[in-house]
Amino acid sequence: MLKDFEKNKPEQKNALNAEIKELRDKLMGMQQQLRENKLPILVLIEGWAAAGKGSLIKELISELDPRFYHVVSLPIIPESEERYPFLYPFANAIPENGSLVFMDSGWMESLVHKLMRREITEKEYRRRIRQINEFERQLRDGGYLVLKIFLHIDQEEQEQRLSALLANPETVWRASEEDIWQHREYKHFRNAYEEFMDKTGDTIRWHILDGSKRKTALRNALRLLVSQTEEALSAGRYVGAPFDEDFPLLRMPKLADVDLSPTISDEDYKKELKQLQTRLGELHNLIYLYKIPVILCYEGWDAAGKGGNIRRVAYPLDPRGVDVMPIASPEPHELNRQYLWRFWKRLPRSGHICIFDRTWYGRVMVERLEGFCTEKDWKRAYNEMNEFERVLTEWGAVVLKFWIHIDQETQLARFTDRQNTPEKQWKITDEDWRNREKWPQYEVAVDEMLQKTSTEYAPWYIIESNDKKYARIRTLRIIVNALEKACENHLNSILN
Repeated sequence: MLKDFEKNKPEQKNALNAEIKELRDKLMGMQQQLRENKLPILVLIEGWAAAGKGSLIKELISELDPRFYHVVSLPIIPESEERYPFLYPFANAIPENGSLVFMDSGWMESLVHKLMRREITEKEYRRRIRQINEFERQLRDGGYLVLKIFLHIDQEEQEQRLSALLANPETVWRASEEDIWQHREYKHFRNAYEEFMDKTGDTIRWHILDGSKRKTALRNALRLLVSQTEEALSAGRYVGAPFDEDFPLLRMPKLADVDLSPTISDEDYKKELKQLQTRLGELHNLIYLYKIPVILCYEGWDAAGKGGNIRRVAYPLDPRGVDVMPIASPEPHELNRQYLWRFWKRLPRSGHICIFDRTWYGRVMVERLEGFCTEKDWKRAYNEMNEFERVLTEWGAVVLKFWIHIDQETQLARFTDRQNTPEKQWKITDEDWRNREKWPQYEVAVDEMLQKTSTEYAPWYIIESNDKKYARIRTLRIIVNALEKACENHLNSILN
């Protein structure tokens, strides 16, 4: 691949410049079409240190409207200092519909660097390769055009360029110790880059460009960008089909079969609430000390008691280490990106707790039933969400998902109480009544969701909430038990 790469032959300068101008004009003319067709484009520029990645990006964007593109250059954070999942910065950087993002090095450079520095194990490396392939496929299936370019130069060319940078006081800062180390270990890096491209080129192929001739590299990059953009605009926005993947699923009952009769006395409730909240506060200290991220997900029927349940969980926690995220309908800038983007942005740092009041599962409930996404989109989402949660748990997160469940009679009584009580009227809307009319359709959707997304690593718990106090105690028990187990596993991993 790289070892046997043949350099481009010299070309006639005037013809080369003429083609570059023609391609730039085409690209500039397509920007309005990108916006009209809501086509998002992510251009990943990887390659050797001193290969000219920054210069290539500069030339690619030279004639584009700066309002509709972004250039992203992300630092490589040492694994020991990382507080978020590996893909977090890249998922955050994806473009909005109709715009372009040019990424100056990305998940390739970051992962290869960590492998070469022995910051991660081979097992973790293979795991992240799988995560990258899933991430790229999710972008493609969500309608993104992703172009991956590797800018290649040989060891001799790299040495000349690095030496020139180091010899000039004004450019010496551009040749880092990492760049010099890469040059020194050129053959090992070449093997690592080849392996990476081999393992991540099936869904979205890699394009290797000769970086030794800057004008030719620019022309070839423009050719790729223009041709792939034209093809995407002509074909229409791609929508990926659902696919099958085996996940370790747990057996879940249908909602209609859940016994909603459990209750708790006021005396037992007060006693156990205090005990559980005290223990939860203690565990929060350990979670922070051990840097274990915790993600609690709440879904459920309107008026089921999610808010009160969340308050009892959040109360004993240090407010500096917990965030409650109420999820409403997506804002325009959220709607214009892949649907998981707004949840990637809200993930907690390691050692912190995030409580989601409504989640990404809106994709297979309200968005499914109200027609806010295509059938392909919501059917594909089951696996995508399982993949997302697997990434979170492989990062080390505790992921717990609660469906707060009541029957229709209880919901009607609570709706009526809210409507007839002035200080509660803000809690009831016309939309709540409309959703109630669709209870049978929602129940079918929820049953399917529970069956297809309750995994061993991110389980669903159906919380019986006709008695709100019982529901709060049961939820707290589950959380306390899960955090105790996570802390115990952490200590065991250190001892072993």
